[in-house]
Amino acid sequence: MNPQPTNYLSSDVEINGTLTFGQNFVFEGKLEGEIISTGRLTVGQKASINGDINAASVAILGKVTGNVTVQEKCELHSESQLIGDLKAPRLSIGEGATFIGRSEVVPPNGRPPAAAQPAAAAQPPQGAAVPRPPGR
Repeated sequence: MNPQPTNYLSSDVEINGTLTFGQNFVFEGKLEGEIISTGRLTVGQKASINGDINAASVAILGKVTGNVTVQEKCELHSESQLIGDLKAPRLSIGEGATFIGRSEVVPPNGRPPAAAQPAAAAQPPQGAAVPRPPGR
């Protein structure tokens, strides 16, 4: 089995607009816009992205300001920075990473595992007396 080729943009590249790709991509430059992909994106240590990302999987080593949506897994490596909301079936956060935003980590079937679902509120049996606090 041949690994998918990796595309690369160096740190001296600046893009304004939408970046699309279909395989593995390492981005080290600056982007003002959005990234849409069916492949794996690696945001390099020198990279700075100001915009939303939607990809199959994402590894962040640099800085991202925007919302990130992935279909497989998102990795926030140590010293990475994500300011924005994140939605992924799997999430890995390295020690020293900065994440400011909300995360929604839900498996692909859309249902959290049974252990993560909130328990039903305890209700007294119908017709049972409900204790009152003292002094009432």
